[in-house]
Amino acid sequence: MSPQDSSASLSTPASSASSASSASSDSPASLSSPVPVRAYDPPYYAVVFTSVKTEGGEFAEYGETNERMEELVKEIPGYLGMDHAGSPGGLSVTVGYFRDAGAVEEWRSNAEHRAAQKRGRAEWYQRYTLHVAKVERSHGFERGQD
Repeated sequence: MSPQDSSASLSTPASSASSASSASSDSPASLSSPVPVRAYDPPYYAVVFTSVKTEGGEFAEYGETNERMEELVKEIPGYLGMDHAGSPGGLSVTVGYFRDAGAVEEWRSNAEHRAAQKRGRAEWYQRYTLHVAKVERSHGFERGQD
């Protein structure tokens, strides 16, 4: 996979089997809450990072890097939040939401994020795919919130 293919990667999947985050109307999300990111008014962008970690890989510093990337992405103007899910078989999906293409580009080009991507390819990931999509429709549901 070429560096161009990975350039907008979130590089932030959490190590838990399943978690998600929510964002208030004014602040970015945290991965600590099992609530999906709210439906924003379109258009906005979704960056979908799907990965499988290497078997028997050295992950001692993965958690630290993951936490740092979660902090760093929140500093990007236009960052809306992040959802994450993982399967028992090792497939991990992280979706980052951004208000506009400029915010996606700012995250993609962040030097610290680029270094984490490089390390991920060298040490932590067996494979991954990245999709950047413009969200044109969005809605949500919450039981008891009519």
